[in-house]
Amino acid sequence: MPDNQVGEKIRQLRESKNISIEELAEKSQISVDLVERLEGNAVIPSLSPLLKIAKVLDVRLGTFLDDAPQTGPVVVKSGKSENVTRFSGKNSNLKDSTLDFYSLASGKTDRHMEPFLIDVHPPETEDYQLSSHEGEEFIFVMNGEIEVLYGKETYLVSEGDSIYYDSVVPHDLHAHGGDAKILAVVYTPI
Repeated sequence: MPDNQVGEKIRQLRESKNISIEELAEKSQISVDLVERLEGNAVIPSLSPLLKIAKVLDVRLGTFLDDAPQTGPVVVKSGKSENVTRFSGKNSNLKDSTLDFYSLASGKTDRHMEPFLIDVHPPETEDYQLSSHEGEEFIFVMNGEIEVLYGKETYLVSEGDSIYYDSVVPHDLHAHGGDAKILAVVYTPI
């Protein structure tokens, strides 16, 4: 499993903008402890705090996931992206990944969408924590089943199905009944 470099990128961006850990935590509405653990790669990050941190640092989510910027098109053959980032879902205390993100646009500069192939593993607990952020998400289930909690509604999305929703509504996405693979396109305005 390759090491996530997300924490180091957060630290570099924060320091380049002369923002303290405390200030970043306050503005992103997350704890100082979580920022410190993320920067130290002590936990596998969840997507929700990363989106909040990206907004405070005035960067797109992909900035944390990219290696080298490209100005031309990005081609990924057979969905085999070498750029994988592991997330813990919504639980910021997990040390194991429930979401393995394979970027399909790694390095593409000035993009407005974040396309990913995501391996979704069953959660360790059914204590789902809904979160929200600005933007929109499109999910296409390639295999398996995904349960999407959206506001007060629950949707079971199976292989070949898709769902498109506004991310500002509190939501959670997790595997249902075993591993699943999805294509996800996330749009978050900066």
